[in-house]
Amino acid sequence: MYKTHSVLFALAAASALISQEGTKETAPVVASVAASVAVVELGSGAHRYRWVHDWGRLPSGKEIGNTHGCMVIDKSGRILVNTDTEHAVLMFSPAGEVVGSFGKEYGGGMHGMCLRVEDQHEVLYLAHTSRHEVLKATIEGKVLWTIGWPEASGIYEKEDQYNPTAIAVAADGRIFVADGYGRSWVHSYDSQRKYLKSFGGPGTDKGKFQTPHGLLLDNRGKEPLLLVCDRANHRLQWFTLDGTYVRMMDKDLRLPCNAWPLADGELAVADLEGRVSILGKDDKVMVQLGDTASKALQGVNGVARDLWEDGMFFAPHSVCADSQGNLFVMDWNSVGRITKLLKLAK
Repeated sequence: MYKTHSVLFALAAASALISQEGTKETAPVVASVAASVAVVELGSGAHRYRWVHDWGRLPSGKEIGNTHGCMVIDKSGRILVNTDTEHAVLMFSPAGEVVGSFGKEYGGGMHGMCLRVEDQHEVLYLAHTSRHEVLKATIEGKVLWTIGWPEASGIYEKEDQYNPTAIAVAADGRIFVADGYGRSWVHSYDSQRKYLKSFGGPGTDKGKFQTPHGLLLDNRGKEPLLLVCDRANHRLQWFTLDGTYVRMMDKDLRLPCNAWPLADGELAVADLEGRVSILGKDDKVMVQLGDTASKALQGVNGVARDLWEDGMFFAPHSVCADSQGNLFVMDWNSVGRITKLLKLAK
């Protein structure tokens, strides 16, 4: 649910061609007439937000480029965003100004990202689908190492069967990689990048995956668990760090892409089919934000700018939150769309 103040809507009929996110085909462009919106508020209770209009634009009216990846926030408050352009990691200030970028050689396929502080330095772990590898880099973009396809697993005959979409790192340095666009396994490595094991594999039974798209080290309980966004199975699954299945949540989710921890043991989940869900510490949905009114536009990459409407997402691919509880949402969009939701006082 959302409400608008001083709003004038001018909506026209829209036609949309649905394209499957994650394929290598060029997504169609949806042409229509958009709404003109003033102030929009979303959510309820402790989760009320104000949509920040036109946040995160590039200078001189340039487009961000296809936003198909992940987001993190560094200790200075910068929001780091993956794009499919030569700015594989694009950096925004909290106000939405571009303050840096890197990754020209990684354009097209930088898809997963997590940030850690190691030896008092921030580092990034990244997954690249089209290069079939994961990598570690400094926050400035210097590549420290790469890990190629997990040949030792015995699961793959060739490199291009492996298309990693997410990476997560445990406190002890163990590395977890989700092959979300490949064969639906999660692979683990020790802190020295030695292959340990693989778990999951394709299927619908508990512990199996269909597009394990996102990963999160979930530290809300007594022991850390690995949370897997099992997208095409419409659910979240939790595992021990040794790969043992623990539990799942499969209620009121469409295509969960990515999760982010919030205060009070809650989680934000980016749902590709048009909304962001806030889960309580019991993993049940509390609030859903920005649900698009058009099912025809849910999960569509080519939604043209003139159809964008404040208060509505089309294809949330990633979500993160800053220390003030403000949310940042990446829509999977051909010209690039990043939205800031300003947390309102209780």
